[in-house]
Amino acid sequence: MKSREEICVVLSGAAGQGIQTVEEILARVVKDSDLYVFATKEYMSRVRGGNNSTTLRISCRPVYANVDRVDLLVVLNEGAVDRLRWRMDESTIVLGEERFVKDEPNHVVVDFSKIAEGFGNRIYANSVATGVLAGIMDLSVDALRKNIEEHFSNKSKEVREANVAAALKGYDVGKSLGLSFELRRCEEVKRKRLLSGSKAVALGAIAGGCNFVSSYPMSPSTTVFTELAKLARNHGLLVEQAEDEIAAANMVIAAWYAGARGLVTTSGGGFALMCEAISLAGMIETPIVVHLGQRPGPATGLPTRTEQADLNLVLYAGHGEFPRVVFAPGSVEEAYELTARAFNVADKFQIPVFVLTDQYLLDSYYLVDDLPQVPVERYVVKTDPNYRRYEITEDGISPRGIPGYGDGLVRVDSDEHDEFGHITESAQVRKAMVEKRLRKMKKIVEESLFPKFFGREDYEVLVVSWGSTFLIVREALERLGNERIAHLHFSQVYPLRPEVKEYFEKAKKIIFVEQNATGQFANLVKQNFCVDKFEKILKYDGFPYSVEQISRAIEERLEVM
Repeated sequence: MKSREEICVVLSGAAGQGIQTVEEILARVVKDSDLYVFATKEYMSRVRGGNNSTTLRISCRPVYANVDRVDLLVVLNEGAVDRLRWRMDESTIVLGEERFVKDEPNHVVVDFSKIAEGFGNRIYANSVATGVLAGIMDLSVDALRKNIEEHFSNKSKEVREANVAAALKGYDVGKSLGLSFELRRCEEVKRKRLLSGSKAVALGAIAGGCNFVSSYPMSPSTTVFTELAKLARNHGLLVEQAEDEIAAANMVIAAWYAGARGLVTTSGGGFALMCEAISLAGMIETPIVVHLGQRPGPATGLPTRTEQADLNLVLYAGHGEFPRVVFAPGSVEEAYELTARAFNVADKFQIPVFVLTDQYLLDSYYLVDDLPQVPVERYVVKTDPNYRRYEITEDGISPRGIPGYGDGLVRVDSDEHDEFGHITESAQVRKAMVEKRLRKMKKIVEESLFPKFFGREDYEVLVVSWGSTFLIVREALERLGNERIAHLHFSQVYPLRPEVKEYFEKAKKIIFVEQNATGQFANLVKQNFCVDKFEKILKYDGFPYSVEQISRAIEERLEVM
C-alpha cells in the first residue's frame, strides 16, 4: 500500500468515449469520500475521435491548480501514452487494455470494454473505469453507487442498473489490483461544494440580479450559457439563443433599457462582431454586462484551448471614447463574486462591464466554501415630466429612467444628443457630453478593486499575475518558499488604481506571468505607470500553465539576479 498526501490521476481517450462522464462522477465520489479534488480538462475540436484528457488531483489537503505530474494514467484509446509521455516519469502507473499499455514498463492491464460487455454493452466501459479508480483509491462504495445513479437518473431503469453494476464490478477489480493508494480523509470536506468556473459565472450572474441572458453559442462560453439555461426556471431567468452575436448583444442592451439586468456571454470571435453594440452602449449610456471566455485566436484559432489574449480586444472595443470596467476572475470564487459585482457596477455607472475568463477557468472545478450573498444594487429612478435622460452632472452619472416608470419620456439615440436625448450637431453640446461621459472615470477608479498582495513588505522580486493564472502562480511560489518574492494578483485589470504604482517602485525585479504572446497586461501597466523594467513569462500554445512550469520559469529568472 502506498501512503501519500495526494494522487494525480489522468484519463485519456477519444471524444465520445465518456471521459468527461468519468471525470464528473469520480470528482463527486471523491468529494463524498471526504477528500479534496481539483479537476481540469483539455480536448480537441472534434465530436468523435482524437485524443482528450482530464486531470484530477485528489488529496487530503486543498488543491486548486493544474499540475504536470501523473501518478496514474488511465488509457482508453491508442496514442494516449505517447501524447502524454512528457508528463510521465518512471513512477507513473499506466492502466488500460493490453493493446494500449503492453509496451509500458510500469503497466497494469484492465480490459474495461470486456468487463462492460458482461453487462450488455461496451458503452458501460466508462462506468467500469470510474469503479476501478474508486476501488484503487479506496473511495466510498456507497458514494460510487449514489453518484452513478444520480448521473444516469434521466435514463431508463435498465440503463441505470447496468451502469451501477458495471461500476461496482470495476470497484472490485480496482481493489484487487494491489495498487491501493491510502489518502487521509478530511471531515471539513463535507461542508464544501464542488463548483466549476462556468457554473460560478452563471450563479454570480443570478446573484447580481441577472434576469435576461442572450448568446450565440461559442466555446468555451457555451458552458456558461447552458448553466444559465439549467437555472432559468428556478430563478426567473429569460434565456434567448440569438440568431447571431450582433443580435445577442443588442438584445441585452434593449433589455437593460427596458429595466432588466442582462448578460451576453461569448468568446473572442463572437465578441468581435459585438463591438458596434458596445459602442452603442457607450453612447446611449445603457449598461451591458459581457462575459467573454477567451480562447486562442486569431480567427477560429484553437477553439477548444485556452489563452489570455483578448484583454486588448475588450480594452479598445467600440469606436469612440467612453468608460468601461474589465474584471478578470482568478478563481472559481472570484468568478462568482466579480460577475455579481459586474451588474452593480454596470447599473451604477451606466457603462459596459466585462468579465474576462478563459477555457481553463471555465472548465476547471474544485471544492469551495458557501458562496457569499451579494446585495443587488439598483439605480433606476422614477421619472417626472421634465426628465432629462442625459442630464449633465458633476460626476457624469445622469439619472437613468426606464419607459413606463414615472411620467417622463426616456429618449435614447446613437447620434450625439442633448440632455433630453434629442439629436444634435452642436459643437458645444458635443464637447459637454463627451466630458460628461468621461467624468465617470474618476468615481470608477475610486471604487476599483485593489490587487491582492502576498508576501513580505521588504520583497525584492514581484511576480505579477492576472485572471486565471492566480492559483497556479500562488502554489508555484509556495513551493519555491523564497521570502524575497512577493505576489501581486489583479482581478480587476481596468481601470487600475494609481496607488498600485507603489508596488512596482519597491521591486528590484518585476516578472509578469501571462498566457499570451505579447504580455498584454504588462504593456497596460507600462502605459499606466511608466513601468518599463520587467520580465515576462509567456505561454501561448493553447495549453494552461502548470505549477511546475511556473516554478521552473521563475527559478530561471532568479538565477540572473
